[in-house]
Amino acid sequence: MKKFGFLSLGLIGGSIALAIKNIYPDAKIIAYARRQETLDSALASGAIDEGTTVIDAAFSDCDMIFLCAPVAVNNWFLEQLKPVISAQTILTDVGSVKGSIHETVERLGLNTQFIGGHPMAGSEKTGFANATARLLENAYYILTPTKEVPKAAVDTYYSLVSEMGAIPLVLPYTEHDYVTAAVSHVPHLVAAALANLVHDHDTEACTMKLIAAGGFKDITRIASSSPDMWESICLANAGNIADLLDAYIVSLQDISRAVRAKQTGYTYDLFKASKEYRDSFSDQPRGPIKMVFGCYVDIPDEAGAIATLAHILADKEISIKNIGIVHNRDFEEGVLQIEFYEQTALHNAITLLRKLQYTVHERK
Repeated sequence: MKKFGFLSLGLIGGSIALAIKNIYPDAKIIAYARRQETLDSALASGAIDEGTTVIDAAFSDCDMIFLCAPVAVNNWFLEQLKPVISAQTILTDVGSVKGSIHETVERLGLNTQFIGGHPMAGSEKTGFANATARLLENAYYILTPTKEVPKAAVDTYYSLVSEMGAIPLVLPYTEHDYVTAAVSHVPHLVAAALANLVHDHDTEACTMKLIAAGGFKDITRIASSSPDMWESICLANAGNIADLLDAYIVSLQDISRAVRAKQTGYTYDLFKASKEYRDSFSDQPRGPIKMVFGCYVDIPDEAGAIATLAHILADKEISIKNIGIVHNRDFEEGVLQIEFYEQTALHNAITLLRKLQYTVHERK
């Protein structure tokens, strides 16, 4: 029987634990958390079999241990685990930055037991209460093994990631940190800066906030992420983030000068190039900025219109994730926004509604 250990049970750790329980119902999972309430919730949900508020020999016979706290805390976890784990235990983490923990692994002489891990999935919501076994589905899950760890251990981890529904990708940890700085860390800082820009320059009546359209909400959604977690990430990957931010600032300054000078063709070329590149991305829901399976529907402004549409979808067993009226459609089409859990449900809904003469606009 396999035994897995978890140190900290937040959104990611909890989701991995739940996913493992789906794959290996008989596996034993032991988890450490600072708060007993977190452990109680995890026990009640069936995500874990044993909870503890201390790190001791109870973890000694684990086949694999996931470190699921911020980077600095994970480094401390390694210090606590080294005296108690067996030589066969594989250690991994779920952090967004790999340099620091690989350096700690090297210093502690745990090279033969460590495979860095980074599930490129998440949410602006945090904590075990928001964990779900489906969180990792169709998301890249990057593995950064040390050179000394056995290939068989990497293969086993790779298979586990695949069984969880994620897409494993093996990279050197230095490449991982540079790539994630570009596609995850800098975008979070940009989103936070943009949200604060509107906050700082809004009118006294908060008109900007009132009429903020879908485009603004989409690009700033990740600004709602955990301040503690993201400060830890920025400190741990400071060099890569700063270098890419500097390059981004230069590009923004070029744009500012061109706009101020009303330079004909500059913004056209900018949007043309960005559109071509962005349109080349896969439609699969991978990475930190999740794909939304949504569409927009024009409906009459009359009592019962939304209920009728919801009933039509429910009658065909098409589950709705979210539904709402779009108050500002400066960047959106259709008065009603509907989101689904998966691509198939979206496709079936669009086909059905169009067959019933609804005007449906697909989200790009």
